Amino acid sequence: MTSEAIAATVHRRWAADLEPRTLYDILRLRVEVFVVEQACPYSELDGRDLEDGARHYWLGGSGQPEPVLGCVRLLKEPGGADFRIGRLCTAKSARGRGLGRRLMEAALAEVGDDGCVLDSQEHLADFYVGYGFRPTGPTYDWDGVAHVPMRRDGR
Repeated sequence: MTSEAIAATVHRRWAADLEPRTLYDILRLRVEVFVVEQACPYSELDGRDLEDGARHYWLGGSGQPEPVLGCVRLLKEPGGADFRIGRLCTAKSARGRGLGRRLMEAALAEVGDDGCVLDSQEHLADFYVGYGFRPTGPTYDWDGVAHVPMRRDGR
């Protein structure tokens, strides 16, 4: 792929409304990025993908044999009013074209004025700072990858 824009549509579904093939393609992309590419053998399936309040956003993969090019997950934190953004990734072949930004903008449009938290890989923290997130604690190791807890306060 070249550096030109990708005209993929951002899709959004509640966990209960995801077609099995789409969920499979989302999970496959996350494993390719977070486990294989980053050489980080950890349990990608954390039990939160199918929560009642889980929302999944993805680019591409609209039901045809089109690959999922990027995805992000939006959750409501247990016992709290905050949202949690996580598992943002794009396919290696599609990076550098603003797909992560499109996914973040879609998720944050739903967050609206509510508070939101996330755990950023340390080298990507500035990306989230651009969306109003700030570090809330020290860097920590999550399965061999340095992460920073971050928060965007409600407005």
